[in-house]
Amino acid sequence: MTPIKSIDLPDVQSRLSPSHFKLTRVGVTGVKKLVHIKRPNKKSMLPLIVTMDLFVDLPASQKGSHMSRNLELISEIIDQTLQTPVEDLESFCAETAELLLKKHDYATCSEVKAEAEYFLDITYPSGQKGSEPYKLVAEARAKRDGELKKLIGVKVIGMTACPCAMEIVRKLETRDENSFVPTHNQRNIGTLMIEVPRGTRVVDADDLIDIVEKSFSSPTYSILKRKEEAELVLRAHSKPKFVEDVVRDILSAVLKKYHDLPDEVLVIARSESEESIHKHNAFAERVTSLGELRG
Repeated sequence: MTPIKSIDLPDVQSRLSPSHFKLTRVGVTGVKKLVHIKRPNKKSMLPLIVTMDLFVDLPASQKGSHMSRNLELISEIIDQTLQTPVEDLESFCAETAELLLKKHDYATCSEVKAEAEYFLDITYPSGQKGSEPYKLVAEARAKRDGELKKLIGVKVIGMTACPCAMEIVRKLETRDENSFVPTHNQRNIGTLMIEVPRGTRVVDADDLIDIVEKSFSSPTYSILKRKEEAELVLRAHSKPKFVEDVVRDILSAVLKKYHDLPDEVLVIARSESEESIHKHNAFAERVTSLGELRG
C-alpha cells in the first residue's frame, strides 16, 4: 500500500459562508459518556452514564463549526474525572461550557445539556428496602463576557387522579362527599430545574426529587403487592390533581425550601400527564424566578 503523503488539509469549516446568517446553536447531540461524580457525604464515586448535547453559536461569516473539538474536549474532561471526580453534574456542564469557548474562538456563547439515569434508595410501602429510577438533568450556558448560568434538575414519574371526572361521577351518582368516587388516572412526569448561583452548593438533586414526588397525587413504585396497590390507589384518589396543581405545588415547595437563594435564581417547573382516557397528553409549565414567585 502506498503511504499517504503529508499534505495540508483544507479547513472547510473556516471558509466564508455563502449565506450570511448567524446561527444560534451548532454542535453535537446524543453524546454518551461515563462521568464520575463525588456526591456530598459519600465516600465512593457515583458513576453516571450521561447523554450530552454541546453547542456554540456560529458567526455569519463562518461556514461551519469545528464539531470534533467538542468531542475532544469531552474526552479530555472525562479522563480528568477518573482522577478527580467532579462535584456535581451541573458543575461538569459549566466547566465544559466555558472550555468550549476556548476551543471555538469564533463563538460568543456556548450551551451544554446533560441527562443521566439516577437511582435513589427508598423504602417501599411494604417496608422493604430498594432503589427507584429517576433522571438527573443539568444545563449550563456560558458567554464570552464571563457570564455563566448553570441549572440542576430532575425528572420524576408519579401518578395523578383527575379531579374533573371525579366530581362529574359524584354529581351523576349523587354520592356523599366523604364516599369513595372513582376517576381516571394518569402517569405524570414532573420536571423541576433550579439555577445554582456561582460559588454555592445549596441545591441537591435528592431534595428536588422529594419536592416533585410530594406534588403528585401519589408516588409510583416498581414493586407493589396487592394490598399496597389498593392503598396507593386510595391515597391518589384522596388527592386528585390537574397538571396545573402539580406545577403550583412544586413552586410552593421550592419557595419554602430555597428561601435563602437570591431573587434572580431561575426556576422551571413542568408537569405532563399521559392521559388514560384521551389520545393526547396534558401539560403545564412555569418558567420564572424566585423573585417573581415571592412577589
